[in-house]
Order: sequence, then structure tokens, then C-alpha cells
Amino acid sequence: MEFDVLGWPGDDPTVRLDWRRFAYAGKFVMSNTGKAVARDDGDVVGAVSFNADRTDDATGWLRYVTVREDYRGEGVGPRLCAFATDRLHERYDTVRIAVNNPFAYHALHKAGFGWTGDTTGLAELVLAHPAPADADYREGLRRYRERDLTDAESAFVAEKLDTGAPPTREPPA
Repeated sequence: MEFDVLGWPGDDPTVRLDWRRFAYAGKFVMSNTGKAVARDDGDVVGAVSFNADRTDDATGWLRYVTVREDYRGEGVGPRLCAFATDRLHERYDTVRIAVNNPFAYHALHKAGFGWTGDTTGLAELVLAHPAPADADYREGLRRYRERDLTDAESAFVAEKLDTGAPPTREPPA
């Protein structure tokens, strides 16, 4: 697996992804965000977009993360986010992302993010890297139990509340 930053927001990078195989595919055609990708044998299997915070020059945001359907569950997302975050830290002190489901919450924890205790207006949990010292994996995960979850999401939350936080992965070189 290879990881690459295709460009920063000012570079106007775009990535064409097959909408049948990637969630959020249309978001990667827009050129106002930076892009990083994961490739396997030259094929893009994951992508993440990012940009600067509009009000805080020391903060960058991961915006959209997508993994090709046949690579989901293989750790591509957390590894790609760890890679992109490592590069973003060359420019920003803090990297944030807002997540709307327990699967993304768990994956971003693997990439070294922790819940800040904040939510967005869309009820997404705001995670930060480096993780806040008082970040509580289980407390953030409990927030999802208050929502209308699918059976798979409910089972996932229950399992992860029992087993606890996953180990953090080092970003790929």
C-alpha cells in the first residue's frame, strides 16, 4: 500500500472516484480542498480531503474520508488518516475531524485522534490530533447510543464499549 498527498488546497487537486465503489465520491472532484490517497497496485483504494480551519490558523481539518467498498474493514482508512495527519502537522498544530458514526469514530481513534467533548451542529463528534489529555474513548462512543442506530451499529457500539479503545497505529512512512 502506498500513500501520497496529491496536493494542498491552493494546488486545486481533484480525484475522480467511481461513485458506485466510494462513498462521497463527488466531494473529491471539488478542488478547494487538499487530497491524499491510498493506492494498492497503482489503484486508488482510499482518499481523504483536508483544508485549513477558517478561524484558527493553527488547525487543519480532515473533511471527507472514503475507502473503496472492497477494501473496507482492512485498516485503509485509519492508516490513510494517520498518514494525512502526519503531513498536516507539518503546517498545523492540531488536526480535527467531525465524525457521524461509530465506525468512523473507532477508525479515527486508531489513527491517534481523541474526542474533544465537542459536537457540530449536525451532531457529529469532533475529534482532535493530538488527542486531548482527557479524551475518553468510551464516553464518546456512548454518545452514539443516544441515536437511531442500525442493528450493526448498535452491536458495534456494545462490543467496543466492552473491549475498550483500540491501539493507535503509527502513520505509514
